[in-house]
Amino acid sequence: MSVVVVVGAQWGDEGKGKVVDLYARYADVVARYGGGANAGHTLVVGGDKVVFHLIPSGALHVKTRCVIGQGTVVDPRVLVDELEELRTRGLLDEPRVLVSERAHIVLPHHVAIDGLREKGDGAIGTTKRGIGPAYEDKVGRRGLRVGDLLRPELFAEKLSANLARWEPFFGALGAEPTDRAKVAEEYLALGERLRPYVADTSRYLSGCIARGEKVLLEGAQGTMLDIDHGTYPYVTSSTVIAGGASAGAGISPGVIDEVVGISKAYTTRVGGGPFPTELHGDEGERLRAAGAEFGATTGRPRRCGWLDVPALRFAVRINGMTQLALTKLDVLGGLGDLRICVAYELDGERLDEPPYDGLDRVTPVYETLSGWDEDITGCESVDALPPRARAYVERIEELAGCRLGLVSVGADRDATLRLSDPFA
Repeated sequence: MSVVVVVGAQWGDEGKGKVVDLYARYADVVARYGGGANAGHTLVVGGDKVVFHLIPSGALHVKTRCVIGQGTVVDPRVLVDELEELRTRGLLDEPRVLVSERAHIVLPHHVAIDGLREKGDGAIGTTKRGIGPAYEDKVGRRGLRVGDLLRPELFAEKLSANLARWEPFFGALGAEPTDRAKVAEEYLALGERLRPYVADTSRYLSGCIARGEKVLLEGAQGTMLDIDHGTYPYVTSSTVIAGGASAGAGISPGVIDEVVGISKAYTTRVGGGPFPTELHGDEGERLRAAGAEFGATTGRPRRCGWLDVPALRFAVRINGMTQLALTKLDVLGGLGDLRICVAYELDGERLDEPPYDGLDRVTPVYETLSGWDEDITGCESVDALPPRARAYVERIEELAGCRLGLVSVGADRDATLRLSDPFA
């Protein structure tokens, strides 16, 4: 296999960073295909924590090339900072990070508008990183792209036109006027720093695939936040699912060999929106504390709950997942009996997948499994897990209808049980 997609199977924050980092050691190229700096991929290597927002998680492997595709929205400030972080750590001796000239950019007024909207009645719990407004400009055909940063006159012209479209909203939302000259000066300077990394990444990736190189496509957020298939309107602004990898990376869907879905052994989500299995009070706080469930990008506490199999089953189907990677199994140790939501009930009807609307009104149907107290972080195979932990894992595989390829039993890179290799 040469092309593998990694996608979140829940509401994001499933541990994609760690899984991509593990698979990246076997890949020649790792490419981001959607989202922006609202993603936060946390890696723990030798006890040292590293957080990426735009650069693919594979950047920690010095022989792996990294691509930021045109389906992303790029905040040049964040990208330059991350490139400098890699250089400081001695991990970027050459331009092995490429960013698509076609990727749209996040501008300061996008961030300002996003933050102001979240103060109003229509707040949905965004990361306030300007992602939604940047995608609005993209779809509205008035966005600025990375390639524009390298053409000063064109950039200034497009910036003025873009700001003119937003100005009616500035006063209504209480935003400060934008200093066009100052923004142009800063962003053109950022463009010069990014110049060595800007490329036609679609053509580059197609060449890699044609040569038989191993390409790993990395998504952001999770299936239930997809703009079309998620819990609308409490969703992100991009196509999160595996189908978006083709458009976002600029490659044919026919070259994708495997789709790996990432799921926690329980469920979390950040921001507003329905969450059928959410735990409140002491139960929810206990799970949050055990899993250190705070956003890598915002630091916000995540809402926590039992594993939602109907949502997971939906993610398996909509993404065409060929295998699952289960993360944070160790977090459930010592919590007593565990529950799994195996179906929903809505208006007297039993559902095995989320409805397009009314998820806030469903009643979870639970199955209870015995928990375990043993420390599993040192286990080196699924067979070495305590019987109850192994039974929990096997039940998830059975209910989701998708084979497990990986089980994470601790935060560190090496605390992982590999059942199969998606590149094999």
